Amino acid sequence: MGRRRMPDLYRAPFPLYTIKVDPKTGLVITAGGGGASKTGIKNAVHFLDLQLVGDHQYSATLLHSHDTDLRATMNMAIGDGVIAAGQDGTCCLMRFKQCQKKEGHRAAAKDVGNSEQQGNARRRAGKGNREQDGVAGTGDVMAMKDESAQISVVGLSEVESDLSPQDPLQKVVRFSADLGLLLTGGTDGHIRVWEFPSLKKKFDFKAHEGEVEDLDISPGNKHLVTVGRDFVCSVWSGNQLAMSLRWQDTMPQIADKAYRYMACRFGKVEDQKDALRLYTVQIPHKRDRKPPPCYLTKWDGKSFLPMLTAPCGNEVISSMAVSDSGTFIGLGTVTGSVAIYIAFSLQKLYYVQESHGIVVTDLAFLPETLKGKNIKGNNEAAMLSVAVDSRCQLHAVRNRRSFPIWLVLFFCGLMVVGVILLLQYLFPGFI
Repeated sequence: MGRRRMPDLYRAPFPLYTIKVDPKTGLVITAGGGGASKTGIKNAVHFLDLQLVGDHQYSATLLHSHDTDLRATMNMAIGDGVIAAGQDGTCCLMRFKQCQKKEGHRAAAKDVGNSEQQGNARRRAGKGNREQDGVAGTGDVMAMKDESAQISVVGLSEVESDLSPQDPLQKVVRFSADLGLLLTGGTDGHIRVWEFPSLKKKFDFKAHEGEVEDLDISPGNKHLVTVGRDFVCSVWSGNQLAMSLRWQDTMPQIADKAYRYMACRFGKVEDQKDALRLYTVQIPHKRDRKPPPCYLTKWDGKSFLPMLTAPCGNEVISSMAVSDSGTFIGLGTVTGSVAIYIAFSLQKLYYVQESHGIVVTDLAFLPETLKGKNIKGNNEAAMLSVAVDSRCQLHAVRNRRSFPIWLVLFFCGLMVVGVILLLQYLFPGFI
């Protein structure tokens, strides 16, 4: 663990703000852009084909670039072939699918990153291309893959998801696990819940004073958890407040408003079918020359009682993800570092300092299982990260090595012989 030379799995010609992996096809979908500013930086959604090369290495190829005109996609959710994309104060729904192109039709190669784009006020120059085992680097120039599988994208509809009078911005979007609901939160502090796919509004309620930072909904849609900049993490039943969480109860020495909640995620419990956990991240409210640690808290996902709190470094956390099985937690920081923690113990398993050149904007674990395709390889976990430096990277935790069975039997045989010789020495005539 520590500072390493990380390669770029993929590099876009614009800042990247969000990344997801389609659980059905394994397509990697990432998006961002320069927004409405006239800097020449485009806004688009990119569809990547991720391939496992050997047991541990990966490569990514651009299949399709979908232009989003003057609006950058800042956040998104994927559900049954539909992308719900947060663009300004709007949630735009797009259907995508892989289709067979006509015989003889050739997809034009596209240069998607020959040089660093400049002039975007929200971006700082990143670091150079790097190399490391685990990713087959593809360089700064990506060509569109010229194979039979192509991507079609069709706009479905859009809804106003944030009604702030000035600069409306959707900050988070989620599908429920059963894909029956679409939930959004933004700078106006409201949570809006739509029935999906009809988009009939079910709830619209003021959840926080100020911006909504994050939200998640439990399997079965029983509880909704929301995080705001107002120091509050709330649990809702429908649109009714059930309780507000108090992580400080596990750390009584910390003052009430020294920290605020930044993210929340529900997670399964491995080998416990009915168990559920909630994970939250707390970051310091004020920046300090000597920054205090951030904290990660694990909660019982049904009683919402805190189970464990652990420090997770002095770099301010900017993004969070939980693996499908609930075994791992991924964290990204404002300084570009990436870490993976064990969910059970909240112990750090993997860490790369300043892997990106600037703030890590989103993380996504590769699916645990994917029909007809081994995408995880010989790794315990594999996680994608994107940042404002336009780079997409892959972070893999290899399976811990086990001894070959012949070596185990050999040592067992040596132990048996050793015991027999010892008994023969201590008790002559034993054999």
